[in-house]
Amino acid sequence: MKSWRIVSVLLLSLMVFLAACSSDTKVSKDADKDSSKKQDTLVYGIDGDPGNAVNVITTGDRYGLMTVKAIYSPLYMYNSADDVEYFLAESMTPSEDFLTYTAKLRKDVKWHDGQPFTADDVVFTFEQMLNEANGGWARGQLVFNGTPLKVKKVDDFTVKFTLPNVSMSAMEALGGIFIMPKHVYEGEANIGTSPKNANPIGTGPYKFKEYKAGESLTFEKNGDYFLGAPSINKVVFRIIADPNTAGIALQKGELDALAVSPFDVKKYESDSKLAIKPYEEGRVGYMAFNLNSKTVQDKAVREAISYALNRDEMIQASYISNEYAEPAYSFLPRKATYYTEDVNKHDFNIDQAKGLLGDKKVNLKLAYVSNNPFYQKQAAVMQQNLKAAGINLELVGMDAAAMFQKLETKHSDFDMFLNGYIMGIDPDSFNSLFVTGSPANYMHYSNAKVDELFNQGRVETDEAKRQQIYEVLQKTILEDAVFYPITENKRILAVDANLTGIDGAGLVPVYTFGDMSKLLFK
Repeated sequence: MKSWRIVSVLLLSLMVFLAACSSDTKVSKDADKDSSKKQDTLVYGIDGDPGNAVNVITTGDRYGLMTVKAIYSPLYMYNSADDVEYFLAESMTPSEDFLTYTAKLRKDVKWHDGQPFTADDVVFTFEQMLNEANGGWARGQLVFNGTPLKVKKVDDFTVKFTLPNVSMSAMEALGGIFIMPKHVYEGEANIGTSPKNANPIGTGPYKFKEYKAGESLTFEKNGDYFLGAPSINKVVFRIIADPNTAGIALQKGELDALAVSPFDVKKYESDSKLAIKPYEEGRVGYMAFNLNSKTVQDKAVREAISYALNRDEMIQASYISNEYAEPAYSFLPRKATYYTEDVNKHDFNIDQAKGLLGDKKVNLKLAYVSNNPFYQKQAAVMQQNLKAAGINLELVGMDAAAMFQKLETKHSDFDMFLNGYIMGIDPDSFNSLFVTGSPANYMHYSNAKVDELFNQGRVETDEAKRQQIYEVLQKTILEDAVFYPITENKRILAVDANLTGIDGAGLVPVYTFGDMSKLLFK
């Protein structure tokens, strides 16, 4: 999710952007009262600044990836084994031994500068992603047991990917990587710092037009888009850091789309000019233990804490109801392959928690991103839950960057932390969170059985056996009580009631819209 976006992406809840909003940022929709202007521009309010170095190799934050999705195209998007949405590729076919995958490419695609798209661009992109000097987010999902896959051009519209060994998550791993133009970037020493990122050339539905730091990004439609020219001529990502300011702009008609809090839904639902669109992202919000802390190295203490926590209260406090967030019981979201709830859920049981603690006096510290309102509310509930069990919990709100820095190192500054991720569909996508020594294993968890199960699941081609492996894996991790899943929350999008084509565009994780070319105003 493949460590999908290598977790650095999709520990999205920890990605915080500092952005300012000035009067210059206002896209003058309130001055444009006539319907033709309304049809012309889609304004999406975002609370972070993607910057002017967005590229397909290193970009990993939500708004940067939304920008990438508007400008570039992937070979395909893997939604499930039965739902592969093709873009630049017409097909991707594995060999019988699952060691080679052959992509047949579309022949009707042009880059925004008019140059033809070919297999050379695909090979170049994957080579740059594999180049360690670039620091590409997907490199880890393209390297198998230390050996990178090989990418070869067969002809101008055929590419062959060869794996060093079987990986049943390869179909997902090879999708979702956006293709960059060889003729633009060839010879660049470092893609992430290339000045060419400031004027990106893609194959996607929209062309980059303008970036104003802390204010907005503007895109104009690609009339030669291979899936059909967009109906909306211009798209603007308007940067508004303050949610109250953004909400006012939405209600005034200055924004056509905005992700909103469940606490504000009723207010927007009562506005006939707006429509509310909750949708699944496969995000798992969780609490985990820092196993470098001596206090929580005792499994009985971890189990006591888990039983003392009231998952339903945390969801109610942070998301109002199960309408916007369901209880999570596994490290996999419900949409993932082989998801099971046949695990130790550690359902709330204060008597069991007290029994496990005995006469132990436990003092703990919980870290979380201080300006995240969902974590704030969950932390407050946890503090009260644990107090009832005789456990003192100190809340440690932190800056996102500081918390990330701590998570990536061995330390004992805090005993537990709140976090969340959007990863993938195949269970192997989640291995980086739990395998021994992984940089994304923020718990510093090590279980040889878990490592071996992930290794077995990756190469097992028999569907029934693979399912059994991942069911055992889910049970094992939950039984170890190192990871406490809290919720699978939805993202809630408020949109102009006149915006249609949303079903055709698709509401998808991270990017919001699967294909913005399908959107239109009625």
